[in-house]
Amino acid sequence: MTEKTSLIGPISVNTKGVGFFDPTPEERNRENNIEIQPKDINRALHGDTVEVELTGEKIKNRIQGKVVKVIQRAKEEFVGVVKKKDGKTFVMPDDQRLYVDIFLPENSEVSDNEKVLVKIVDWDTLTGEIIKVIGTKGENNTEMESIILERGFRIEFPRSVEAEAEKIKKEYRNDFENEIANRRDMRNVTTMTIDPFDAKDFDDAISFVDLGGDTYEIGVHIADVSHFVTPGSELDRESEKRGLSVYLVDRTIPMLPEVLSNDLCSLNPNEDKFTFSAVFKMTSSGEVLEEWFGRTVIHSNKRFTYEDANDVILGKQDGPYQVELRKLNEIAKKLEKKKSQNGAMVFETEEVKFVLDDKGKPIKVYKKSRLDTHKLVEEFMLLANRAVAKHIFMSQTKDIKKKGSQSVYRIHPNPDKDRIQNLAVFLKAMGFELNNKDGSVTSRDLNKLLADVKGTPNEDLINTAVIRSMAKATYSTKNIGHFSLAFAYYTHFTSPIRRYPDVLVHRFLERELKGGKIEIDEYTKFERICLASSELEKKASEAERASIKYKQVEYMMEHIGEIFEGSITGVVEWGVYIEELETKCEGMVKIRDLGDDFFSLDEKNYTIKGEKTGKKFTLGDKIKFKVVGADMEKRVLDYAIVAE
Repeated sequence: MTEKTSLIGPISVNTKGVGFFDPTPEERNRENNIEIQPKDINRALHGDTVEVELTGEKIKNRIQGKVVKVIQRAKEEFVGVVKKKDGKTFVMPDDQRLYVDIFLPENSEVSDNEKVLVKIVDWDTLTGEIIKVIGTKGENNTEMESIILERGFRIEFPRSVEAEAEKIKKEYRNDFENEIANRRDMRNVTTMTIDPFDAKDFDDAISFVDLGGDTYEIGVHIADVSHFVTPGSELDRESEKRGLSVYLVDRTIPMLPEVLSNDLCSLNPNEDKFTFSAVFKMTSSGEVLEEWFGRTVIHSNKRFTYEDANDVILGKQDGPYQVELRKLNEIAKKLEKKKSQNGAMVFETEEVKFVLDDKGKPIKVYKKSRLDTHKLVEEFMLLANRAVAKHIFMSQTKDIKKKGSQSVYRIHPNPDKDRIQNLAVFLKAMGFELNNKDGSVTSRDLNKLLADVKGTPNEDLINTAVIRSMAKATYSTKNIGHFSLAFAYYTHFTSPIRRYPDVLVHRFLERELKGGKIEIDEYTKFERICLASSELEKKASEAERASIKYKQVEYMMEHIGEIFEGSITGVVEWGVYIEELETKCEGMVKIRDLGDDFFSLDEKNYTIKGEKTGKKFTLGDKIKFKVVGADMEKRVLDYAIVAE
C-alpha cells in the first residue's frame, strides 16, 4: 500500500483510545488491521464510519494510519456519570471505549454522580445536552436503565402508541364475534401453554387431539399480533423501531405496549384468543402426514410452567393432561432425534439465573436446568418455523423466484474457514480432532465433535469455542438455509409478541394464503428491515449480557475473601481468566499475581508457564481461587489463585 492510500470503513476503539480500522466489505482485498494512535484519531469514536489515510509508518509491525474525516457517526447519544470540577460540568461515558468527556452547559441542573443520557450537539467542542436524568449512580434501577439506553433502546412508549393500543382494545371487544366467523374455531380442542414460571406474556400454545390409529393432530398456535398491529400504524412503526423485546436480569423492555403483550395478544388460560396456527397431522414417530396454516381462535385450558409440566410427565405431580403431555414429549423426542440425524448441532450451553431481593440485589446465582419440557416446546416451535418457511418458499410464483424470496428468513451461513482452522488448532491442544478440509466443515462434523466432548471436563469450554467459531444467525429476504439446524428452509414465526420479523412473517403467510404476492419494489424495504432487526438483536444480546455481568460482579462483591472452585477459561499475556463453576462468574488473575516467577504465554498450547518453577496454568484447568476485588464501574472481578 502506498503512503496516500485512502480507505473508508468502521473504526473500533479500545479503552486506551487506540483505533483499529477494518475496511468496508467492498475493500476487503486491501490490507486491514490498521492501527491508529490517539493523536491521529481526529475525535472518531467507536463504531464511526471514517476515512483513513496510511502514514507509511509501522509500530511493532502494525501498519499505522490516521483519521482524516469522520463520515458518519455511529451514535449521538451516550450514557455517563456527571462530574463537576473547577467550575466545569461534564459527563464521563459509561462505555470505556469512548475516551472523551462530554461537556455540559454551565446552567445544567444536574448533580455530581448522577447518571444521564446526553446527546452531543457540537462535535468540535464535544458539548452535549441532557436528554434524560436516569438516576443516582450505583442504584439498581439507574444501572439497568443505563444498560438499555446506552444501546439506543426506548423504555417508555410514545403517548400516541399507547393511545392506539387502548383504541384497539375497545374495538377488539366490539368486533370479537364478527371476527370469529373468519377463523377456524379450535376452542374445543385441548390446548395448553408451557412457559417460564415468571413469564408475563404467552405467545405460543400447543393443542393435541388423538385421532386414533397412531395419528395425532398437533397444533402450534401463535399469538395473532398481525391482526392488531397493521402495516403503517403507530404500533407498527414503533415495533419496527424497537425490533424486539429486550430481556435483562430483572426486567423486560417489551416491543409492544402491555395492553397488547400481556393482554390482547397473550394466550392467557381460560380466555378465547386469536391465533395464527400451524396444525399438523402426525404419527408417533414424528412423521408429518398433513399440514394446515391459517387464522384460528383458541381457548387455552391450562398454563403450565416448564417445571410443573415436566413433573406431570414424570409422574412426580398429579395434574391434568398427563396423557397429552407424555405423547407430545414422545413425539418431540422423535423430532429431536431426526433433527440430529440430519446434521443439526446440539449445544448443551449453561445459562445463569438470579434470585434478587426487593432492591434488585442478587442473593443467589444458579445454573438454569434444561428439562424435557424445554425441548418439547422447542421441537414443536422448530417444526412450525420450518414448515412455514418451506410453505411460503414453495408457494412463490416463477416470476418471484427469479427475483428472490417472498418472506423473511432466519439464515445461518456456513462458518468462516479461517475460524474453523483456528478452532481445529484449539481442539487439538484440548485433545480432540475436528474433521475439516482446509477449514470446510459440515454441521455433522461439528455435531460429532460435540458428542465426543459431552460429559468431559472441558465440555462447556469447547461448546463455547464452537459457538464462537460460528457465523451469526441473521434475518434476510434471501433464503440460504440454516447451517447449525441443518434446515434448508427456516424462519421465525413463533414469537411475534417479542420479535418484529415474526410479525412480518405472519403478514407474508397471510398474503400467500389469500393468493397475493409481494411487489418487487418491496424487496429493498424488507431487506432493510432484516438488516436493522439483525443489528437490534445483537444490541439486545449485548444488553442482556451486560446486565448479567453487572449482577455477577455485584454478587461476588459480597463474597470478597471467600474461596471458590473454577476453571480457566482464557489465557492471555496479562493473566488468566477463571470462571466459577456454579455461578459462572468470570474474573481475572493478573500475571503479576500468579506467583514469584516470570510467566510467559505459550499461545500454541494455551498455557502460561513460569520460567523458574515450571508452574503451568492451562486453558480448562480446574483451580481454586479467592475473590479479592470487584469493580462495579468497570464490571470486572479480580481473583487470586489459592495454593493447594
